[in-house]
Amino acid sequence: MYRRQFIKAFAAAFAGLATSSVAQGRTYLPDQTRTKLLQISSIAGFQYYQGDKVWPQLVQGQQITLQREPTNTYDARAVAVYWEQQKLGFIPRLDNAAISQLLDRGEVLRANIYSLAESDNPWERVEVEVRWVI
Repeated sequence: MYRRQFIKAFAAAFAGLATSSVAQGRTYLPDQTRTKLLQISSIAGFQYYQGDKVWPQLVQGQQITLQREPTNTYDARAVAVYWEQQKLGFIPRLDNAAISQLLDRGEVLRANIYSLAESDNPWERVEVEVRWVI
């Protein structure tokens, strides 16, 4: 008997959460954000911008900002990478096609520091993870 009561109570609670999210135009629970992993890539030009200056403050998992630079002389699809208003570099030219198109369409992307590594090669120091909020 207790099992049936528990199942009924659980189903009622879940139905209430699901209906409130559907009423808001979402198909997921209100406290969750659905994302799709687009890519994990290094940062191009890390050594030429503020990378070395802010290196000691960078932490894996920190949020970073992606900003389109459509007037960039070297790459019309350029996507700059910022950490707390400090420019770290760019998403590499060979990897930026999808990201630049999504940003141009006004889609919401989330990016964070995926990994950090002590290395003499600046291409190996920071990897960023880019996710599309769907």
